[in-house]
Amino acid sequence: MVVLAVHGGAGGDGPWRGMTDADPQRIACMQTLLTDLGAQLASGELTATEAVTLAVETMEDEPLFNAGKGSVLDEHCEVSMDASIMRGSDQAAGAVIGMKSTRHPVRAANRLLVRGWPVMLTGSAADRFAKQEGLEQVDLPWLKTDLRLAQWSKWKNHRLRPGATDEEDALLDHDGDDDGWGTVGAVAMDTDGNLAAATSTGGMTGKPVGRVGDTGIIGAGTWADNTIAVSCTGVGEAFIRTAAAHSMAVHHQTLSLIQAAERVLEDVKPFEGRGGLIALNAQGEVVMPFQTMLMYRGVYQGGETQVGIGPEFIQS
Repeated sequence: MVVLAVHGGAGGDGPWRGMTDADPQRIACMQTLLTDLGAQLASGELTATEAVTLAVETMEDEPLFNAGKGSVLDEHCEVSMDASIMRGSDQAAGAVIGMKSTRHPVRAANRLLVRGWPVMLTGSAADRFAKQEGLEQVDLPWLKTDLRLAQWSKWKNHRLRPGATDEEDALLDHDGDDDGWGTVGAVAMDTDGNLAAATSTGGMTGKPVGRVGDTGIIGAGTWADNTIAVSCTGVGEAFIRTAAAHSMAVHHQTLSLIQAAERVLEDVKPFEGRGGLIALNAQGEVVMPFQTMLMYRGVYQGGETQVGIGPEFIQS
């Protein structure tokens, strides 16, 4: 059995209000990558580690997700990207913080995992490492989209708190004032039963320069061992304070997968944490709970792809 699951961020209050004009583009991105990469996983062409890397890379190239080219802008109207990845078989990991010129931060994290040391690089050193590894570099204007510029302008003009405009898609009707929107992640199991997880984000609109959320921190936003793979999305500080991704693994030692996931989401609540997660265990069980209006998510399993935004999945 092989499994590939992805998320594209969680957020919003109240009941889901249905598809918006830009949602089909997000859905199509997830459907295509799940079907294509899922088939390659099933044939044995891809390991779990490479599958989650390619899945996140694809979402980093989709401007309507908050990662890579779709990253939101910080207080100085610049892009600052974080990513992490972990291989379950030996708990090898790689993480990058504050990247500004690398097209695919998750690939840079992957290269650190392969090298084995160091686990994490930050800022210009991370971009320099990526360039030395031959990874594509881009200019800041290429990373800035009209949508993110509009969100940043509203944040700046109205003197809002960081992240306040992240759920206002300017093109869409999903309005709200919670942060965490659009972070992407993936978990996978390959034909050998190996697990892996990866996560990538641009953070929150207007964030202070140097701010680090959970995405780039192993054990907070990403975790994988030989029993479970986890990728989180939501209010980063709360997921850091509860070591959410690793806590999922600990809870699953005594609880079912869904019970463990629900426990993690309860644990972040006291710290103003809201969001969701995707988790996959060694038995091939997948859960994708969220405590917000919606979470972009999808799974390839048993040769079939399912995607969802609100409470229900959309068969494809």
